[in-house]
Amino acid sequence: MVLELTSKAAGGSSALSNCLSSRDEHVSSAKLWRPWLAQSSLVELTDPAVRVLTDFAHEPPVTVTEDRAIDDALRDMMDAGVRALLVVRGDLVSGLITSYDIQGDRPLQFMRASSSARRGEIEVGHIMTPWRLVRKLDWRSLSAARVYEVAGAFEDPSATHLVVVEHRAEGRLFVRGLISRTRVYRQLGRPIE
Repeated sequence: MVLELTSKAAGGSSALSNCLSSRDEHVSSAKLWRPWLAQSSLVELTDPAVRVLTDFAHEPPVTVTEDRAIDDALRDMMDAGVRALLVVRGDLVSGLITSYDIQGDRPLQFMRASSSARRGEIEVGHIMTPWRLVRKLDWRSLSAARVYEVAGAFEDPSATHLVVVEHRAEGRLFVRGLISRTRVYRQLGRPIE
């Protein structure tokens, strides 16, 4: 139907108007295509660790600026179906913010420390984990690792994400991907014991 309206609006008929099959005309909805779910097949502890990676070479990262309000950033996460955003300043990554940061104690701690702040005034940069404190994993190490080794990094309850970095020419460091504890456990089909 949409294709037919589009072709009429364009002032003529189109081959596109005939593309819908008869079974598609009666479908009332369709699922969103979410590539990370398709790639999230079950894994075993001995599988290559790259199978639990959100690889930015294949899927663009979801980012936020330091000056974005935290509640807006949380909505961005929900819209994108993620629980963490890379915080950027220009094309440089300056930190990481998670839904746990926003929904946990950090906003309250910030408001107590700056007696004049209200929740609506708190920006991502106020409560994010700064880059120097973000947990990082080297791409080469990850390429040779197994899922059980990555899962072991999440034994610390405060560890929710690992940022995978890759060293490139001239010693430059690039963010290659992200590993989430939730995704690792989901792909394993259970939490690690």
